[in-house]
Amino acid sequence: MEQNGRNEILAIDNLTKRFGDTVALDKVHFDLCAGEVHCLVGENGAGKSTLIKILAGAERPDEGTITAFGTQYTRLSPQQSLEAGIGTIYQDIELVGSLTVADNIFLGRELRTKWGSIDSSSQNQKAGELMRSMNIDLPPTALVETFSAAQQQTLQIVKALYLNAKILVLDEPTAALGVEETKALLETIKSLTAQKRGIIYISHFLREIFEIGDRVTVLKDGRVTGTFNIRETNLATITKSMIGRERSLFYERAAVETGEVTLQVRDLERLRHFNGVTFDLHRGEILGFGGVVGSGRSALMRVLFGADRRTMGQIRLNSRAFAPATPMDAIALGVAMIPEDRKSLGLFELRSLLENIAIVHNELRTPLLNHVEENRSVKELVRRLHIVSAGVNQPVGSLSGGNQQKAMLARWMLSNASVFIFDEPTKGVDIGAKEEIYRLMVELAKAGKSILMVSSDMPELISMSDRIAVMRNGELITIVDAKSVTEQQLLGYFLGLAEI
Repeated sequence: MEQNGRNEILAIDNLTKRFGDTVALDKVHFDLCAGEVHCLVGENGAGKSTLIKILAGAERPDEGTITAFGTQYTRLSPQQSLEAGIGTIYQDIELVGSLTVADNIFLGRELRTKWGSIDSSSQNQKAGELMRSMNIDLPPTALVETFSAAQQQTLQIVKALYLNAKILVLDEPTAALGVEETKALLETIKSLTAQKRGIIYISHFLREIFEIGDRVTVLKDGRVTGTFNIRETNLATITKSMIGRERSLFYERAAVETGEVTLQVRDLERLRHFNGVTFDLHRGEILGFGGVVGSGRSALMRVLFGADRRTMGQIRLNSRAFAPATPMDAIALGVAMIPEDRKSLGLFELRSLLENIAIVHNELRTPLLNHVEENRSVKELVRRLHIVSAGVNQPVGSLSGGNQQKAMLARWMLSNASVFIFDEPTKGVDIGAKEEIYRLMVELAKAGKSILMVSSDMPELISMSDRIAVMRNGELITIVDAKSVTEQQLLGYFLGLAEI
């Protein structure tokens, strides 16, 4: 289809995807032309990842159509996506470091000799030809583990082109790259458009889209809020489209008087994840942690909970040295964590609501259990937290997302925790459950508990936090007063854009 004299190769119409009560994509329209770089931007949780997973065949949409090169689909399988000419390259490197360049390119589709063995000579020759056609200089016989991050990203592109991808979806391709590596990768991407390939480019680094993009589409809360020609727009217009909310719509929490310092963190580092992190957390305080995905927030929380080891730095809890070797150590010393991925890291889905709530309480006590007390305590928490269930013996995996999250919180309310870590506390829950979780967090603060809250939702960060610690590229950049900061200022800190 011709669009303003250009060849449209992809059209997404009315695409909708729901996860329970959460609408991840709401009637999304998006198109791509041959030789174009169409950028896709939005806050964390805006729907970008869901959209590219649908294009890759990893998720199935509930409504809408995808038209690629004139063929219309209501859904794509991974194989159909490849056959349609769509190659998706995720932020995380998906290569085998111990194999050669050629072996990685042909992995799963190896060239064979007439005796059935892998024809390494032919693979090396064809890999070299493919890379020369793209002006890419990667030795076919070199081991991938010897390459830089930028070279590995480039190899992922080569691999997609070997599979005949004419549409490349690049998800945060420069997130782990330095300045020179980023420049080299962007030049490679530009060369692909000269071959009339279409590029969907997702990035949190907004300056990049002005360097490489032709158009940009903004997603917010699963909806398209605008599509702009790069040459006719600016940072202020894009960021306004990304935010688009009034502060009056934010949740209004009760104020809580804060007290002495309960947690001190000094120059904390975990190699390749974050470094030099220093902050204090006070009694009764909710300290928010904001930043884009990959900024180091969750990695920091895992170290504080004893799930990962620190490389260096000091932690003090209630004026005593704190060095948990395991989560059990952290729990025994009074630190609780509600993880982002409650299904794989927090809940035993086939076990009952009763068992899921009581498990930490039981682990901290003697092996002899008082089942009468256990039932009474759990039922009281279920009532107090308004957990909707068919009874405490119902498998927790059959509850709604909001009730599962409240069950996680109930577990820690039976412990002796003084510091609570909430990693994305309202991810995947409806608005009613959100407000109940907010209310419970404020109750904890009023009871003198200290809270660390990681959130990708800026209204949540601003409305629930006393202060907000901003992380970027593994460093704690600044700590700001939540009452005075605006979303636009916060987004500027997240992305390193002081001018917005």
